[in-house]
Order: sequence, then structure tokens, then C-alpha cells
Amino acid sequence: MVKFTAGPASAEVYSLGEGPIWDAARQRLLWVDIVAGAVSEGVLDDGMVTATRRHTFGSTVGAVAVSEDGELIVAGKETLTRVDPGGRRTELARVLPEGARSRLNDGAVDPAGRFLVGSLAQDDRHGEEVLARLDGTGLTYLDTDLVLSNGLAWVGDRFYSVDTIPGTVWVRDYDADSGKTGPRREAFTITDGKPDGMCADADGNLWIANWGLDRVECRTPAGELLATVETGAPHTSSAAFAGPDLDTLVITTSIQGLTGPGPGDGRLFTAKVGVRGLPTPYWISK
Repeated sequence: MVKFTAGPASAEVYSLGEGPIWDAARQRLLWVDIVAGAVSEGVLDDGMVTATRRHTFGSTVGAVAVSEDGELIVAGKETLTRVDPGGRRTELARVLPEGARSRLNDGAVDPAGRFLVGSLAQDDRHGEEVLARLDGTGLTYLDTDLVLSNGLAWVGDRFYSVDTIPGTVWVRDYDADSGKTGPRREAFTITDGKPDGMCADADGNLWIANWGLDRVECRTPAGELLATVETGAPHTSSAAFAGPDLDTLVITTSIQGLTGPGPGDGRLFTAKVGVRGLPTPYWISK
């Protein structure tokens, strides 16, 4: 197993940094601060991230994605909102009932441009959370029995998704052209720490942030641990490959729940890990 070390890459500290994505067309990084209800934009240069713009919302923000022409889709507490390049906002879909004791969490775009997003409970309910998909025909619910829906990634014709509390990484066959999915089955379970955000690399392996173990883990689709990227931040939340060559792993962290945050907690981190990521698909907004 290979061990890498990530270094702090942002001056700003985020309450619950999450969901980094790379927008290649505009050479920018996007990420969210869930608790602050904010989407940030920034530039990546020599391993450092400089924030350049911030969009704030009146609720939590679980995830962000971008279209080819620069429109954003933002997962608020219960709904999905389009933000055009000029900042105008339009509600697209309600995923959760109004006043739900849940909120939207991690999201991602599938290879055909559909946006998927999951939810988590904000009380002690278990097994009632959803994973939903938005396309031109509306919303489809792929799962309705999750505990804490989290990271999403596609490797070839397979779709991987994380349910954090049981530590399960699910897999199903996924036809991107038609949107048809096969039965969900367990790919593997992580019992040490809590799997959180996730991305895939060009070799077909998964990079999974481990909340509680201050690291990102590289695992095969069968769960074999190949490498770790140590951050020193206990609440490591998500990861994405970024940069012109997709060879920089950008990692988000959180200060949420820490009684004495360390100097790196809540910052973005970066690392070179010897592999490249897959291009981030663009959300098809029309």
C-alpha cells in the first residue's frame, strides 16, 4: 500500500467543506460549505486554491454541478436550483417534501449529463433517505431506503454510491445512454471510519474520503485498499481530481463537531498521487 501526504491549500476555513468539482472549460474549481449554505469558485495554481467568488443561499447546500455553458445546479436543503452565469436563480425541482426532517447531501453528474443527489436524516430516523436523479423528464428515485446518501462515482458501465452510516459502497449496472440501472448490490463495506465523498480515477479505482480517519483512501472496485492520502484533518469529507491535467487531488475537510480544531481543519488540501482523474461530466441543463 502506498501512502501520500496532502498539504493545506486554502487560506479560508470552511465549516463543512464538501463536493469539489473541476470545471475544465473555465479552469475553475467549485465546492460547497454545507453549513454556511454557500458555493465557492476558485482557481488552482501550483497546488493552492484561491477563492474568487461565493454564492450564498438561505439554506444548507449539499452539492453543486456545472453545465457546459457555465450554469450551476445547486442542491439546497430540499430543492434543486439553477444559477445562470449572471447569478439569476430558478428553482428546478423539489426532491424532498417541504419541512422534511432531512436535507440534500452529496450529488454528481452521470456520464450522460443527468444530476443525481442523495439525502440524509436530521434526526434519528434510519433507512428512509433517498437517491434521486433529475433529467429532462423530471425526477426519478433510485433509492428510498438509505441511511446517509453520500459519494457517487461512475467507472465504465457501473455506478458506485456510498451509504455512510453502514459504511456500504453500493454498485449497480448503469446504462448512461438510456438511464437504465441494474439491481443494487454491495461492492464492499468500510468498517474503519466512515466513507464520505468519492471520485474515480482513469485507472478505474475509487478515491473515498474517510470521515474520522483524516485521510482519503484509494480502493479497487472490489474494496482492496491500494493507497491512502493523509490530511491530518479528522473530518476529511470529499475529493476530486482537478487541474488542466486532472492530476491534482483536491480534498475538502470540516471543523464540524471538533472541540479544538487544528490548523488544517476546515481547509482545502491538495496532493499529487501519481494518477489522473476522469473528466467531470457537464450537467445538461436543457
